[in-house]
Parts: sequence; C-alpha cells; structure tokens
Amino acid sequence: MADREKVRQFLFQRRSIRHYTTEPVHGDDITVLLEAGMAAPSANNSQPWSFVVVTERSVLDQLAQAHPYGKMLFEAPLAIAVVADPTKSPHCWVQDCAAATENILLAASGLGLGAVWLGIYPRTERLQPLHTVLAIPEGLLCLSLLSIGHPAERKEPRCQYDQSRIYWNKWRGERSQ
Repeated sequence: MADREKVRQFLFQRRSIRHYTTEPVHGDDITVLLEAGMAAPSANNSQPWSFVVVTERSVLDQLAQAHPYGKMLFEAPLAIAVVADPTKSPHCWVQDCAAATENILLAASGLGLGAVWLGIYPRTERLQPLHTVLAIPEGLLCLSLLSIGHPAERKEPRCQYDQSRIYWNKWRGERSQ
C-alpha cells in the first residue's frame, strides 16, 4: 500500500464514537494520548495546554450531567479536558489547543479506541459547570472535553472530500487542477 493510502486509511477511520464497552483504558494508552496532545504545534512553542484526566466514575457522571451533549460520558471510562492558559498564547491558544485535541482524537483512533470531541469554549453555559466539576482555576479556560473508551459501536471509515469547496491560487479562482 502506498504511503498516501496508509494516511487516508488512518485518517478516515477516525470517527466520533459515543458508545463504549465497560473495559477501562489502560494507563499506557492514556500516556500515549497525552503525549500526542503535547506533540501538537503551538504558536512560538508556547504550549498553552494542560490536561485533566478523568477516570473516576462519579466525576465522569457529573461531567455527563454538566454538558448538554455529554450523555456518552455516562458510559465512557475516560475523559480528557484540554485546558488552556490564555496568557501563554493570547492570540493563538484556541488553535493550539484545538490541534492538541485533534492529535488526541487521532491517537485514540490509532490505538483502537473510540472518542468524541465535546466543545466547551466559548460557551459560558458549558464553561461554568465544567470548571466547577473539575475545579479548574480562575484564569484558565477549557476548550474541549474528550470522551474516550473502547468502542461498543463500529462506524465505517469515511472521506468527506468535496471538490466544490476547493479553490486554487485565489478565492473563486480555478476550482480544479
């Protein structure tokens, strides 16, 4: 298989998984997920992120209640909150932490785990309860919460490539090449 086919296969298998088995996520796998998050690019290498790893059932259940779309956390054995110190990268912390979030999602897929990205920032109605549950200090902001576990559902790999959204050289320029 050509390298580009391996890349396609790897990327397209990453899907949002919302149902999990009861099997816990192994500690070594959690370390790989966190290493992946910290391998993300960041503006001026500011690395504005920290991560709150949640494995306690009572805290996972509180998170499931706190997030309007987080009911899968009632099943998940693991959640990771991606938390930023905006003062480390005032103009780019959102992009930096989004890159860390996506790296974790890709690593989860590569490990055979299922995961889904739950948006937090900039929704104050999500920030407040999540910060309370996780005791996140004032001045820090949670960008995302990842629900992670061994998948109890299977989704086929997919590509959502759409040629009509691609412009070459300038906007509204030549569409294909």
